[in-house]
Amino acid sequence: MSKTLTRRTMLKVASGGIAASFAAPAILRAQSTYPDRPISVVVPFDTGGYNDRLARAFAPFLQEAIGQPLTIINRGGGGALLGHSYFMQQPDDGYSILCTSAAPYMPLNILTQDAPFKLEDFHMINLPSRDYTLMATSSESDIKDIEDVITRLKADAGALSIGIQPASADLVNVMLFADANGIDRDGLRLVTYDGGGPARNATAGAVVDIGLVGGQGFIPLAEKVRPLLVFDDSARDGWTSPTVTELNGADAEFVAGSQRGWGVHASFVEKHPDRYQTLLSAIESASKDEATITSLKAQDLATDWIGPEASNKALAATARVMTQHIDLLKGT
Repeated sequence: MSKTLTRRTMLKVASGGIAASFAAPAILRAQSTYPDRPISVVVPFDTGGYNDRLARAFAPFLQEAIGQPLTIINRGGGGALLGHSYFMQQPDDGYSILCTSAAPYMPLNILTQDAPFKLEDFHMINLPSRDYTLMATSSESDIKDIEDVITRLKADAGALSIGIQPASADLVNVMLFADANGIDRDGLRLVTYDGGGPARNATAGAVVDIGLVGGQGFIPLAEKVRPLLVFDDSARDGWTSPTVTELNGADAEFVAGSQRGWGVHASFVEKHPDRYQTLLSAIESASKDEATITSLKAQDLATDWIGPEASNKALAATARVMTQHIDLLKGT
């Protein structure tokens, strides 16, 4: 069976990389006639966001691994509801795959937007990007650390203005933080923003006293902010602040940030197990390829291989916590 050698493949051949770039796809295609036509990648967000950039950056490597072109289809709107609904309307035959922020958007669609699907309708193959809430303040602020924040808010819950996005994992996290540290959640002075970018800029510019937003988006503003608390169970991205489990104990409750990556219809896994294994192998192979890793890292995009079991477990855990706090997500 012949394979057209792309310029990138020829370069790999010249440098001794033929095993990774050529042999693996041939094996994949020998096992099954799938795929025998182009595959669509549905991104339930507009162009320019993380998921769109991830899909477009990863596509050349995945299409080389699986042997067919990939077409990116953006279906933004409704907090990913429109795109997720559109994806579920496509045939579950493996010719439409999904690149999305599975959490928090799938649980949000289901819990707050009367989505025409349930979480079990999706199967995540790999969620390499796992964001987290970061509480931060301006580098020029007189707020020294998280203990300073707790002291001020316990004395007066409205003492600090807090930049936040409504109906977000960050909002749930600030309420859980307040509960764990004896702070009156009803007295918090929240300033809401329509997106993570405006909330981060307000934090860095000292428009608000503190902000809680996805930590990865804060990285370009690292010199303008002082990290206060990472809502995760381990240190992330070199931030020097404590984690929420260090502050409130190993059992501290928190909602993970955006879990981004690749998924398919759950029914596809059941109906077409051979096709699923071909797609799974191709995504794993492309994710682990050194050229992929180098390219995506240069674009601040994640390509770590987490795998289906860990990816679906993380999504389900986030959905459970969000379900427990549906009143916050609905703004009641």
